[in-house]
Amino acid sequence: MSDEEHHFESKADAGASKTFPQQAGTIRKNGYIVIKARPCKVVEVSTSKTGKHGHAKCHFVGIDIFNGKKLEDIVPSSHNCDVPHVTRTDYQLIDISEDGFVSLLTENGNTKDDLRLPTDENLLAQIKDGFESGKDLVVSVMSSMGEEQICALKDIGPK
Repeated sequence: MSDEEHHFESKADAGASKTFPQQAGTIRKNGYIVIKARPCKVVEVSTSKTGKHGHAKCHFVGIDIFNGKKLEDIVPSSHNCDVPHVTRTDYQLIDISEDGFVSLLTENGNTKDDLRLPTDENLLAQIKDGFESGKDLVVSVMSSMGEEQICALKDIGPK
């Protein structure tokens, strides 16, 4: 063995895949699917009959969970599609900085300072108004495929 020490970059997800395969015919409405390398929530699924050459096709219409864009894809129902791992985590809001980033309190008492305020005007106004009036706010953060975004807000009462 060599005397050299090996140093590895530590990643929090331990090399876990950002997606998992699932047969196209088993994906249903309100599920998730990757279309054009974007994680999407399925809003419509239609299946065509098997044609002369033998594959039924699934037509998916999905809405990107981060930017709200509508995307479509057609896949043979027997083929596998990528399905993103989507997680929702609640954090308590501590502070909003001038440059549009939020400071959040994690479960274990650490702070998370790398998230921007949401681009959705309605949610943005609710967060700012609630924070300025001194309410205790809990934000839901949706994360998938290496992206994170604030997607919902809960008021847990005054401070």
